[in-house]
Amino acid sequence: MWQSSPPGSIYDYIRVASFSIGPDGLIEQWSSRAAGLFGMSSTEAIGRDPVEAFMPAELRSGGHRRVGEILDGKEWTGLVPFRMPGEGGAHGVAEVYVMPSLTGRGERAALCIVVDVRALRSIETDLAASQAIFGQSPFGFVLFGMDFAVVRANQRFATVFGGAADDHRGRTVEDYLPRAEADRLSATLKRVLETGESVTDLQLVGTTPGGTERRHWSMNLYRVHSGAGRPVGIAGLATDVTRRHIAAREAASARRNLALLNEASARIGNSLDLETTARELLDVAVPGFCDLATVDLYQGLLTGEEAAPGSWGPAHREPAGGSAELRRVAHASAVSDALPPAVAGSGTPGPDDLPPALGSVHRFPFGSPCAMALRSGRVEDVPGDEMGFVQSTLAVPMVAHDTVVGLVQFSRTKGSEPFGERDRALATELAARAAVCIDNARLYRREHERALILQRSLLPPGDPEAAGLDIACRYLPGNTATEVGGDWFDVIELPGHRTALVVGDVMGRGLRAAVAMGELRTAVRTLALLDLEPAEVLSALDEVARGLGSPGGGERSEVLGGSGGAQWPSRAAQKSREADLSEVYLATCVYAVYDPVTRRCTFANAGHLPPAVVEPGRAARLIDVPPGMPLGVGGEPFEEVEVELAENALLTLYTDGLVESRDQPLDEGLDALRAVLTGPQMELEDACDHVLSTLDTRHGEDDIALLMARIQGLPGEAVGDWTLPREPRSVGRARELARTQLVAWDLDDLVDTTELLVSELVTNALRYGEGEIRLRLLRDRTLVCEVWDAGLVQPRRRRARDTDEGGRGLQLVGLLSAAWGSRRTPRGKTVWFELALPDGAPAAELSVEQLLSMY
Repeated sequence: MWQSSPPGSIYDYIRVASFSIGPDGLIEQWSSRAAGLFGMSSTEAIGRDPVEAFMPAELRSGGHRRVGEILDGKEWTGLVPFRMPGEGGAHGVAEVYVMPSLTGRGERAALCIVVDVRALRSIETDLAASQAIFGQSPFGFVLFGMDFAVVRANQRFATVFGGAADDHRGRTVEDYLPRAEADRLSATLKRVLETGESVTDLQLVGTTPGGTERRHWSMNLYRVHSGAGRPVGIAGLATDVTRRHIAAREAASARRNLALLNEASARIGNSLDLETTARELLDVAVPGFCDLATVDLYQGLLTGEEAAPGSWGPAHREPAGGSAELRRVAHASAVSDALPPAVAGSGTPGPDDLPPALGSVHRFPFGSPCAMALRSGRVEDVPGDEMGFVQSTLAVPMVAHDTVVGLVQFSRTKGSEPFGERDRALATELAARAAVCIDNARLYRREHERALILQRSLLPPGDPEAAGLDIACRYLPGNTATEVGGDWFDVIELPGHRTALVVGDVMGRGLRAAVAMGELRTAVRTLALLDLEPAEVLSALDEVARGLGSPGGGERSEVLGGSGGAQWPSRAAQKSREADLSEVYLATCVYAVYDPVTRRCTFANAGHLPPAVVEPGRAARLIDVPPGMPLGVGGEPFEEVEVELAENALLTLYTDGLVESRDQPLDEGLDALRAVLTGPQMELEDACDHVLSTLDTRHGEDDIALLMARIQGLPGEAVGDWTLPREPRSVGRARELARTQLVAWDLDDLVDTTELLVSELVTNALRYGEGEIRLRLLRDRTLVCEVWDAGLVQPRRRRARDTDEGGRGLQLVGLLSAAWGSRRTPRGKTVWFELALPDGAPAAELSVEQLLSMY
């Protein structure tokens, strides 16, 4: 029975062709395969000399001789070079088998079988490669037939599943894998065969023959085709990835732990509240690490004691009844029916052994794992309860800087994986991170309270008073979630009923910023008493601020080589100096001096926000004061701006906490301040409250200092001002003017004292001063007398000798006045004294010692 060869037979690969040579030596028959091999149709080939058609010219003589021998009846097999017909035809080598034959008339002819040598070499290479893949591959290689049975397997595959490679022929996937995995692989094989789409990294799980260990394999599958493209099976490459799977599982566990630690770093410690920090720890741990957990902190820690019980290492001794008192501050559970572990942690809880309620104060029994963990500072295993849900518990002490602050218990319920060594290490790390945050919160709370006490103690008490000014002020410290800042304000009385208004802000936070603020505030008050110009005050204050960042008191030296040797700074002193220099204190400040007589205010600014002023009936504006460099930078002079303020104008000084926050740019805050200041006039205290309640201050992000002053100049009838010529009779004229003015003010009780002291100051101005003399009397809360001249020599109080005729005038001024002093002016100096207004009581007489001190 005839049967056609299907496509993809061996003949398709080896490219066999045939043709015949007639008795005349010419091509008589030409097959289709010959036409394909040589690129010549039968019409072109039949009747041609094969030697002339296909062989090179240099080989043709030998070719003709060989063809003659074949036609004489000799068989021949050999390699024959040939070329394709036409110009530039390709050259090749053919293996030819020539068989003599006879025609119907008995003439000798030949039948030629031709094979392309290149095809043979290609088949040999493919067979060698196939053998190398199956025989030498380090991976399991298997070929499934169209019925999904094994057609061929290599030795590596047989090594895994037993027997020789030939023993696996005919087996199916059910012989190697469990039912579920076998069904999955069979479905995959069917899909690959039907669609031709390859499958990579198909994960399979099973056991080797006779083994019990679960193995993991990765399999790549692809459809195999014949030379004609017909599917003939599925090839599979299997790799044992059990170790890789174990390593991947461990790596995944490590990644989860690292992710958990990273999450802990981001989420624990965002609050400075102890209980909030404990809850943040449990938010991270449950359910990512355990099923339920609790946190207990020492009661002494929560109540703010300096040394919380249990925080002092091995030297700590537990009370006889168990641990020191702890408070349960946090509890979290991912299982609704599960309860936290019992206090004793030793099996089923009894009536007296129930878990503490949230917020309750309790003690751990002396012999319990929890108490032992607190004493030793090491993790302890707490047995699970037999009747409940808890399978295992870790009691982990919360240790920060060798300080035990509490205990956290991590529990896993039945059905979860028990805790391992890696889990113990992770639990310790989580507890330690939370403990550091809790201890830092405790230390911060203590420092914050101290800094706040210090800061408030340095601010002016109540509402300060000043001549010609109604003053209201507010100070709002940052809340407990932020550190204490360095904002401050001050109102300083100056001679001549003038007033210095100060608002400043030390950059930075915390106790050091509060201390620096106190030092700068004290320095401002000291400099103000020298009655310097505002720019000079800021220049001197800048030197003070730079000194705060340098070593105080100079460096200590050690004597090298004994007494009298060269002195060099010790290494410890050098390190201390470098540490001190690393602290740079910068501050901003506005210093203003207001004169109620002229209603003029002189401003100087060291990098601070500009003052705001609103005059009656006009919109609020910012005073253009050149913003110099902040205090502590140094090297730049400060400028002054003098502004005349209208009666009832409102002057506002403030710090940046009032107008700037993370959500509000500075320009928007200043615009909002001007808008809220512009409006109907209201009482000063109400105006302060209105500003704070209206502006979006985001209070709590920063401290806020607000100083508002209503301008109330001294009325003209409260000022007496005269210019006297430089001549002796001006002394008497000065006494007369002072007496007349005091009588007009109904201050008769002060006439004698004032006449005497005015006489002394005018006399000194004539004797030691220059230019014309100016006398001014000011009446407000006190009486102030000022004598002006153009001399630059400042008066100096000295003790007169018995033989001296003078030198006792300033002593008399100091004894009879409430205060006296002198200050420089742009055109000379001013000497002044101050007397308290009479209150109806008799004036105090000078003691004998006071009178004798003048002689």
